Amino acid sequence: MNDDKKMQESSESINMTDPATTGATSESGTPKMTARNVNVFYGDKQAINDVSIDVNMDSVTAFIGPSGCGKSTFLRCMNRMNDTIPIARITGDIRLEGDDIYAPQMDVVQLRARVGMVFQKPNPFPKSIYDNIAYGPRIHGLATGKEELDHIVESSLQRAGLWSEVKDRLQDSGTALSGGQQQRLCIARAIAVDPEVILMDEPCSALDPIATAKIEELIHELRGQYAIVIVTHNMQQAARVSQKTAFFHLGTLVEYGETTDIFTNPREEKTRDYITGRYG
Repeated sequence: MNDDKKMQESSESINMTDPATTGATSESGTPKMTARNVNVFYGDKQAINDVSIDVNMDSVTAFIGPSGCGKSTFLRCMNRMNDTIPIARITGDIRLEGDDIYAPQMDVVQLRARVGMVFQKPNPFPKSIYDNIAYGPRIHGLATGKEELDHIVESSLQRAGLWSEVKDRLQDSGTALSGGQQQRLCIARAIAVDPEVILMDEPCSALDPIATAKIEELIHELRGQYAIVIVTHNMQQAARVSQKTAFFHLGTLVEYGETTDIFTNPREEKTRDYITGRYG
């Protein structure tokens, strides 16, 4: 971003992309993750423009906005999933508990254990339900023996609200479960490595209303145990599950604040137009 544009933005009455002006910092202490002046480029195309945001442990944060606005791209920056795209380039500063996640010494495998990702389409491994959950703890050395591993598997499935449905079929393939069960299995798999943050990229878009309700209930139950960020096209879902909402448009963070304020009294005209369905 050039200096003239920065000066123009700073002269506006309220700069909603600045967490300091929105109360984005948790009252309970330091944010779990912070992003400052993040830009993302795919070759010559800029997909994210100067985004700054805080993610707190005590809140579910929803990213909303029209298709192609950059919300999923920014989410993928938070555990370096964009590293898998050769033409992607990221500038700015993103920190997890104060650690620069793009620092050369950052172990990306460990980072993705600390910041788990649940994708739009359920993607269980072609393994048993048990092995889907046990995979992460095994490769990260989190269990000293089978008894401890059994406990991790059971605990993870319980926290994902799936244990009662699969406890007698742990050796069945994870791909044999229903779509909603598969998505909860993927959430349990993320939980199993004891992450600090869970990123969810439209986790309900491929699910029916009953399965969606179960995922939303699960998000409520997990709130406070992990910092949770969810990308959703469903504004009603954002209103139901989140306490903080960030509205993206054309790669820019237009407004970020309390979900109730965003949906009932947005400060920015673009946000109001999107919320009321004038575009999107």
